Amino acid sequence: MPSPYFINPAGFTIHSAVHAAREDALCVIHLHTDHGIAVSAQKSGLLPISQQSLFVLASLAYHEYEGLALNEDEKSRLVADLGDKTHLILRNHGLLTVGKTAAEAFLSMYILESACRIQILAQSGGTTLLPVPDPILERVASQLNAVTVGQGAQLAWPGLLRKLDRIDRSYRE
Repeated sequence: MPSPYFINPAGFTIHSAVHAAREDALCVIHLHTDHGIAVSAQKSGLLPISQQSLFVLASLAYHEYEGLALNEDEKSRLVADLGDKTHLILRNHGLLTVGKTAAEAFLSMYILESACRIQILAQSGGTTLLPVPDPILERVASQLNAVTVGQGAQLAWPGLLRKLDRIDRSYRE
């Protein structure tokens, strides 16, 4: 349907690809944060060095950089790379999360961005990083459902909304 409003064609390529392929992805968030791009440019990607990274690593995929996302052919590769994962690091580009709700996608992105920020801060210390041992990494992956009901949406989202209400309720209008 024609629209008088301009859209970001690269953003549309990415979001429309995910929405078309993933029935459960009712909300897709894609960001270009400094920390996210910094980690996306690292060959080793996100490292298992924090509890936040463990949440992400349990459902993380990568998509190689193909230039500006204007090519329709890239959609199928992006969707194939995402698969059934919640988090996607787009190499040399940014971060993407999906959720059944805005709350799920937002909280997934918050944790992903936090994990990237922690990694960049830890790397800036200039010393050898201490990765979480594989047996713990594997165990945490099986324990996540106990603490991340709906990616934490059922636990954290109501509290975040109450905080926002205290700051400024105008978003509800």
